[in-house]
This record gives sequence, C-alpha cells and structure tokens, in this order.
Amino acid sequence: MPAPSARAVLLCAALASAVPASATAGDATQAPGTGRVRLAIAGLVHGHVRGFLRALDGRTDVELVGIAEPDAALRAAVLAESKLPASVGFADIDEMLDRARPEAVAAFTSTLDHPHVVEAAARRHLTVMMEKPLAVSVADGERIRRAAESGRIHVIVNYETTWYPGLVAAAQAIKTERAGGAIRKIVAMDGHEGPKEIGVGPEFLAWLTDPVKNGAGALFDFGCYGANIMTWLMDGERPRAVTARRHQFKPAVYPRVDDDATILVEYGGAQGIIQASWNWPFSRKDVEVYAEQAYAISTGPEDLRVRLHGQKEERRAAAPLGPDEHDAVSYLIAVVRGRVTPSGRSSLENNLIVTEILAAARDSAESGRTIRLAPRATPAR
Repeated sequence: MPAPSARAVLLCAALASAVPASATAGDATQAPGTGRVRLAIAGLVHGHVRGFLRALDGRTDVELVGIAEPDAALRAAVLAESKLPASVGFADIDEMLDRARPEAVAAFTSTLDHPHVVEAAARRHLTVMMEKPLAVSVADGERIRRAAESGRIHVIVNYETTWYPGLVAAAQAIKTERAGGAIRKIVAMDGHEGPKEIGVGPEFLAWLTDPVKNGAGALFDFGCYGANIMTWLMDGERPRAVTARRHQFKPAVYPRVDDDATILVEYGGAQGIIQASWNWPFSRKDVEVYAEQAYAISTGPEDLRVRLHGQKEERRAAAPLGPDEHDAVSYLIAVVRGRVTPSGRSSLENNLIVTEILAAARDSAESGRTIRLAPRATPAR
C-alpha cells in the first residue's frame, strides 16, 4: 500500500489538532527524531510561499500542521488554492505554535518581521527557515542571533541559488580545490525585470517596495544573493569596506525604493562586485569567479564554464546535488532530523555578514562615502 501524501497527512492532522492549549511546541522537540517532520508556516505575504506549498505536496517525510497569517482574506485564499482545511489556518503565530506543535517553522513574512518569527520559535526551541535576506538591519540581525542562541535553535536562510548544481561545481573547482590559486574577483548579477513587471501578488509587492519592511529595493532584494555567495566563497571573511550606488530608473513605478544597485565589496586580497537590479531584460542569477589562474562562470541552475591554468578550452560539468541538499524542503528536514548542520550559504553566521554588507551598502549609497567595517569585537571570557 503506498504511503499517504503530505496533503493526506495534513488532513488527518487537522482533524486531530484540538490539543490542549497548555501543550507546548517544545514537547514535540523532545520526541525522538524520527517520522514525518511537523512543519508550520509563518506568514503568507512572501510570494515564494506558493512554490513552497507545491513542493510539500506528495512528500511523505513532512506534514504541514499549521499556517499563521493575520490577513484573513489572504489566509483563506491560500488555503483554498492549496485545498487545505480552514482549521489549519491561524491569525496569530503564538497560538499556532502552541496548538499545532510543529518541529520547524518556515517563514514567509516581510524581512522586517523575521526577528519576531525567530523569537517566537526560539521560545519553543524550533528550527526556523526563512526566505532571504536575514534582516533589514544589523540590529535586527543581532536580535535573531540572540534569540537563536537563547533557544539553542538552528536558523536557516533560504536562497534559490543554494540549490544550483552549477554554482556548487564552480565553487568546488575554485574554492574547495583551489585549482587556480587565490580568488581575486567575484562578480554577481542578480535580478529580473522588476516585481511589478513580472506580476508578483499585491501583498508581496506592497512590502517589497517599502523601504522599512524590505530594507531597501533591489539593493536588499537581490543584493543579498551576491553578498551571500561572496561570503561563502571567501570562507566567511568579513570585507574591509563597502561602496555602493543606487538608482531609480523607474521612479514612476518604484517611487520609494531603488530599482538598481551596484555594490563594491573590498577584501584583503580580492574584490566583489554585486549588480542587483529590477531592470534586467530577463531574470538572471549569474556568478563569475576569477582566481589567479582560473575562472568559473555559473549562469542559472546548471550552466557552468570552467577554465583552469594550462587549458585552452573550457570544461563543463555539474554533478547533481545530494538528496539532503537538493532543495529547501529536503535541507530543512535533514536539519531537523540531525543529518545536516546548517553551514555555508544557509548558515546564520554567513547571513549576519550578509546583513552587514547590505546595511553598509545602504549607508554608502545614502552618504556617498565608502563604509569601512570595523573589526568585530572579541567576546569577553
């Protein structure tokens, strides 16, 4: 007999969800790490949530036990689209976490609301995965770090590019194998035609174009990809300085935020250039990595060009990723079950540096100056 689908499991879980209000989510984390992962979703205003819900359908290793979204109309619409019972929906995240008793939370709120979700999850010792970027400011990043340490939880930041085999293969050649010597230059080009132009939902567009809830415009929305990848390729090195320029090529469409940004990131022996834009002629997530005697160029999920020292032609090879690192849902399940510890692009450590880079870029663009990052203080012992 075939195993039930994630949706069938969800329907059964919803019928049995009348647990006492005194039951805490922490109880679920004390159970042995076996069986289906009990997953909750916090927020529905990030448009990627619909793809995430589709990715859950048919899986037998996870059950969706609750969705929290204060906007009743949006909550009802998403539940109806996904053919989920109304009993799975909650207006308040704390009520959902206490009643649904998940083991992990996937956040699809505005970036501004990420600290609130992490703090709620940390009080119940629950793993959190959020859509990029981590935070709108260094202060909010510190709130998340403190909550994660207090609750002893994992915080995962999800980037689409983390699951690109071509990018992983590029890093394998240049970063891991050091086939061409030290990295000297990284160029990241990320973005699309613009959120309004590609037709994102109104709830998504509203906060993407809000400088408080998003942190900026294209600078934060797509600048985070390059900062994340550069921090990973540079083995977690914090840059020495950041210089940025922002533009409004479409002020009538995006009057409150930038729609284009260029960020120069300076390291001790390397330079990073981030081109984040809502003005590309088509969607792109491309990275070029230049070492002393080699280069690797990744365009899209699988396209790869690598040329090493002494080679007259480029070679192309991108092996499939492993089952626990193939996609965001599989990775989250692997973390909850203890098979994987968040590292690299998904890690909190990486994304705290990403937040520093983005915040410095925003400050640089506003002031017209280069922002030098102060050395991080050593904690007292």
